[in-house]
Amino acid sequence: MTKAKPRAWQRMLSGRRLDLLDPSPLDIEIEDIAHGIARVPRWNGQTKGAHIFSVAQHTLLVDTLARQQGPLDDKLRLAIMLHDAPEYVVGDMITPFKAVIGDSYKAVEARLLSAIHLRFGLPAHLPASQARMIKQADRAAAYLEATRLAGFAEAEARKFFGVPPKLSPALERDYLTPWPADTAEARYLERFAKLWG
Repeated sequence: MTKAKPRAWQRMLSGRRLDLLDPSPLDIEIEDIAHGIARVPRWNGQTKGAHIFSVAQHTLLVDTLARQQGPLDDKLRLAIMLHDAPEYVVGDMITPFKAVIGDSYKAVEARLLSAIHLRFGLPAHLPASQARMIKQADRAAAYLEATRLAGFAEAEARKFFGVPPKLSPALERDYLTPWPADTAEARYLERFAKLWG
């Protein structure tokens, strides 16, 4: 008897079935992404607050930090909004665990991100300069999250994430106070709609 191939797709609330081995842009919906990443915790949930600090909230923080560097066009901001979108399917693996797993995780994540980009009119692979800019804002957000929410000392965070970014006290209170999942989802979709619509 032939052994059945293992299931490699996930059913989304929209009814779409996303194949992890060969993801199609046609099976990607922003509502599924927003719903998923609003419920995926950063830092494996090891953060302060009454709620998890979600990937959706992190994404909005990254977008805010990137915009402080100067004006960005809507396509680049869209790429920022989607930079962690594959995590709606694969979760947010912490960097140390990614190092243990190796290239398999990165390959799945890269395929998903390419399909997501194509779904929303972006190139499958961003130009290196844009990828670097997003990574810089991502690391700045990680610094703030590490020191404000995940218990890192300033010196330790500086070692891993670089120079601390500047964020006004009002923005810091807003973006670094974990939101309920439905709030994170709604705010993510609202900002996305301004860029996509």
